[in-house]
Amino acid sequence: MRTARLAAAALTVLAAAACGGGTAAPKASGAGAFTVTADLPPAKGPVDAVTWALYAEPQSLDYAYAFDYPPNTVLANVCEQLMRITPDFRVEPGLASKAESPDPGRWVYTIREGARFHDGSPLTADDVVASMRRHMDPKVGSYWVSAYQNVKSVEKTGPMEVTVHMKKPDQLFNEEMGTSAGTIESAAFLAREGTGYGTPDKGVNCTGPYSLDKWDKGQAINLKRFDGYWDAALKARAATVRNVFISDPAARVNALLSGEADGSYLVPTTGFTRLGAASSGKLYFGPNTAAVSLIPLDLKGTLGDLRLRKALSMALDRKDILKASVAGVATPAKAPAAIGAWGIAPEAAKQYYAKLPELNTDLEAAKKLVKEAGGTGRKIVIATSTMAPDIGVIANAVQAAGQAIGLQVEQKAVAPDAYSALFSDPKAREGIDLVMTIWYDSTPDPLEFYGILQTGNFANYGGYSNPDYDKLVDRASAEADPAARAAVVAELQEIAVRDMVWIPLYEVPHSMFLNKRLTGAPTGITQLVYPWAAVLGSAD
Repeated sequence: MRTARLAAAALTVLAAAACGGGTAAPKASGAGAFTVTADLPPAKGPVDAVTWALYAEPQSLDYAYAFDYPPNTVLANVCEQLMRITPDFRVEPGLASKAESPDPGRWVYTIREGARFHDGSPLTADDVVASMRRHMDPKVGSYWVSAYQNVKSVEKTGPMEVTVHMKKPDQLFNEEMGTSAGTIESAAFLAREGTGYGTPDKGVNCTGPYSLDKWDKGQAINLKRFDGYWDAALKARAATVRNVFISDPAARVNALLSGEADGSYLVPTTGFTRLGAASSGKLYFGPNTAAVSLIPLDLKGTLGDLRLRKALSMALDRKDILKASVAGVATPAKAPAAIGAWGIAPEAAKQYYAKLPELNTDLEAAKKLVKEAGGTGRKIVIATSTMAPDIGVIANAVQAAGQAIGLQVEQKAVAPDAYSALFSDPKAREGIDLVMTIWYDSTPDPLEFYGILQTGNFANYGGYSNPDYDKLVDRASAEADPAARAAVVAELQEIAVRDMVWIPLYEVPHSMFLNKRLTGAPTGITQLVYPWAAVLGSAD
């Protein structure tokens, strides 16, 4: 999900992520002792094959719909973007060898010479134009359309040059060219495959270090090394990577312990203790931009009353929730965007975060707010799913907390393969007031999150609308200086927390289990946009 973004550094823990070190296994009591490991030793040699476990099968490999962990984990190795976001959260040239903004109304991209698609055809400016324009085509229905909300047009302005004309200044746009919003596909392949693009039968044809070999429906997606890859520094070390789908958390843990699977990101929290003590490999926690929150989906319904949103927040015991849901491997949140998402100004972010109010539990004050709002007995429906254990844990906690202060909280079960649809399909959200999300940012800019709360944004699920907030988003978007932009985003953060647009719960590190025969893979959230499998190789 962009629980997606289950289906997107936690306070002082992730603030130390730049340091290396080992990973302490969580204590069985749920105390959650853990260490963030930013980097693993580089691979010493190649390997023939790697088997990687995904918690779900991607619904599509079309980059326009890659808005969740499973598809992005695969596509990070197969498709590439104009810009590249590195494991240490720098934005550098990718398929664009240079990006310039000669004035606030333009972004000009010089397209890299020598890159080729997996069918052998050369990358051209026409491919870039076709790939980018798809996000703006309502017939495509791209999940990344918000990245293009300020774009007027995308034009070829030279043999290997593309110019993006903006309706208004947008500094975040260039950073988002390091996400699926900036993925480049062959124009000829897109035209040939049409609506079949990205499906198991038609596949994709990109420029990454791996090509799509075969998609066995319901079983696995097989990748093979692309020997014609342009970047020698990221030449794949594993000849093949088999991404297997293991939706049952217990089965995934067992596959990792037995060596049936070599590794996995987003390790089931229920398996932390066993995997932390495993002899077959090691459990790592990496830098993250993700925070767990509750999203009010209908601000015209029961939760449209700010007093009821605040009351529900005050009724929740965040420390108990994180112990029960993630074995204590987390920290209580004060804002819906994780502090790890502030890569453009990490030191200032700590100061901004410190000024936010603590989200403490106060049942008596919560009950008073419910009565003042006339909310006693009013119904709230929260989505739950077996997709991940923490979803059910949080739904149960919300139900108990809500009912303790006089609200009627019902749970609505959603099938695992349909949970991600709650974040992309308005019809899927009908009749649901609240949904749990692990929301991550793909860029090192907190504006990526706070910008989605602007009126009309695709991911503004509850329909929040505040003219003053909207103006601040535009102001931040136009600010080229990262520190100055962060200062404006801090104002957005204060408003979002004050209005309780989302209800923050806790922040989590990224998790990865890796077999002891392997090393080199990034431990952090950037594995969703960086070719993690290319740097994975032999530990010996």
